[in-house]
Amino acid sequence: MCVCNKCTTIGGTLFLIVGILYLLTDLNYIAFWNLNWWTVLFLLVGIGGLASSKCPECQDKGKGKKK
Repeated sequence: MCVCNKCTTIGGTLFLIVGILYLLTDLNYIAFWNLNWWTVLFLLVGIGGLASSKCPECQDKGKGKKK
């Protein structure tokens, strides 16, 4: 999977936000929907895959790699 800088930044930001939410949950500052970490991970990977499949820059990078 080839992703552009924009998609990498968005994905990294989403992972950071979710990580901070889980950290705050572990420290008992907030209750974060009572979801398992692997469920959230699968959702984030799925969202990232769908987003990069619709991104024209990511599609161009994938085409360039096949040549």
